[in-house]
Amino acid sequence: MPGLEDRTVTINALSKTYAVTGWRVGWTIAPPAATDAIRKVHDFLTVGAAAPLQEAGVAAMAMPPEYYAALADRYRERRDVLCDALEKVGFALERPDGAYYVMCDTSALDAARDDVAFARRLVEEVGVAAVPGSSFYRPDVVDGRSKIRFAFPKRLETLEAAAARFSALAG
Repeated sequence: MPGLEDRTVTINALSKTYAVTGWRVGWTIAPPAATDAIRKVHDFLTVGAAAPLQEAGVAAMAMPPEYYAALADRYRERRDVLCDALEKVGFALERPDGAYYVMCDTSALDAARDDVAFARRLVEEVGVAAVPGSSFYRPDVVDGRSKIRFAFPKRLETLEAAAARFSALAG
């Protein structure tokens, strides 16, 4: 947008855009004054991304757009398999448009509103792992205690097996 180029900071990373979570390789585009400050902070917080990860990032950026369109289609399919199964057993959720995580409300399935205990129950009784929602909230915020997060960048067969296992929650 005209007039914003001197005060816009864009931050991006390979992790979500190129489906390489955990690599922590990213970049910033900003006006020179902001870039100088960002570089100083970066120097004190991190060393640098490993050279092989940077080379892999270059390869990822060189892939044709069709590759990423197909990747998005595959993630959408996985999202729908998982979200359909979660909704079927009573989780409330909003289907993500861009992430490969889905945050669910557990209120209908967990009267105690104890996300940590509920996550443990899922592993022990259902055989499916999730992250307690409180992990994403400040300790004094109670909203997270009725939430749980699932990830769907898995093989389709794995998600279908998880969907079948969720029936243990309905009984």
